[in-house]
Amino acid sequence: MRLGDVANGEFADGARPLSGVRILAIEQMAALPFATQLMARLGADVVKVENPIGGDSGRASVPFITDPEGNKVGATFLRNNLNKRSLTLDLKAPEAPELLCRLATGFDVVCENFKAGTANRLGIGYEDVRRVHPEVIYLSVSGFGQDPASPYVDRAAYAAIVEGMSGIYEYKRAPGRPPAANPVGALGDISSALFGVIGVLSALRHRDLTGEGQYVDVAMLDATVAMTDIVTNFYSMGIPSENECGVGIVETFAAVDGHFVLQVVREHHFELLAEVVGAPEWIRDERLSTRAGWQEHLGDVLRPGIETWAAAHTASEAVAILSAAGLAAGVSQTSAQVVADPHLDVRNMLVEIPRPDGVDEPVIVPGNPIKMSRTADGPETRVPWLGEHTVEVLSTELDLSADEIEGLRRRGVIG
Repeated sequence: MRLGDVANGEFADGARPLSGVRILAIEQMAALPFATQLMARLGADVVKVENPIGGDSGRASVPFITDPEGNKVGATFLRNNLNKRSLTLDLKAPEAPELLCRLATGFDVVCENFKAGTANRLGIGYEDVRRVHPEVIYLSVSGFGQDPASPYVDRAAYAAIVEGMSGIYEYKRAPGRPPAANPVGALGDISSALFGVIGVLSALRHRDLTGEGQYVDVAMLDATVAMTDIVTNFYSMGIPSENECGVGIVETFAAVDGHFVLQVVREHHFELLAEVVGAPEWIRDERLSTRAGWQEHLGDVLRPGIETWAAAHTASEAVAILSAAGLAAGVSQTSAQVVADPHLDVRNMLVEIPRPDGVDEPVIVPGNPIKMSRTADGPETRVPWLGEHTVEVLSTELDLSADEIEGLRRRGVIG
């Protein structure tokens, strides 16, 4: 799906589920920007507040493209900021807190993802905004939440930090190997984003019922622990690591041209597997009569048998045969295979962003995974260039004149 080149915060095909919801987002990097982009895809009008110097730190990530002014626009920013408008504001300028709180009165939701306590120190925290806008929904996303009783409240965090603290790295660690950091991308960021969206939507519904605004506090560590729920749950049941869980076969296997993933965690599935790979004797083998036995003899019996069978097939052929037999299998795809995957094309899950820097091939980012029967995908608009909508937002929202806006610019309040 190719997107348009005009970022104006409006969708061309009518009302969306969150049409009319207005979000003022003081955000950077991944967790909160992913959340607000998801709400923008559902129709919310999102104005992004950025520092005039450099903007969202995600703009400085690598790899990057360059905007029409020659500024870097990093991959993290490109993934998380479709359908938004950009307002530059130096939050440390003396005039900034009052200006932002005035601006907030026109928005349903104000959100930030500073380290805990930073928004309060800047004079733009929940209580500051609530004084002028009692009905506001205010979302904070931080590494460890805002509760001063947490021993980590003053710490900064990225996705990998909270992922490690969730226990999933040690739980999944292979014997004799160190734990692998950040094995599945930004799980800590995106899980926090999803819980942030749920919190905002719930608070909006509560406000519909009661007229009351409220504060939503999401900690990245909390969100990641919720997503990696097997760690604490299995530990309480005597299973401290995946190597001891006895769940069955959840492995990758080699085919002639790559690898495929196979999951066999039920006895009747194991019988199907034995038949498909031509090893019916496994069904009668006492060593393989339990799921723990499958794991114990994965290396000396099952893997050699499965991979001997798979050596005559491509990974796609092996998956097709296993799937036809009723087993759960999939190709372990390379990035090139993911981009060419026909399922993702059918589902509009790959969005092409035309490049403004003379490179023909577009940047590709994931589409909206929420498919709704009465809401079409797209159209989506490109990420905003830094400060692109500053004049538009200040003149429209606060009725500031051109001279007043120029004065703010001269004083360094805006970019």
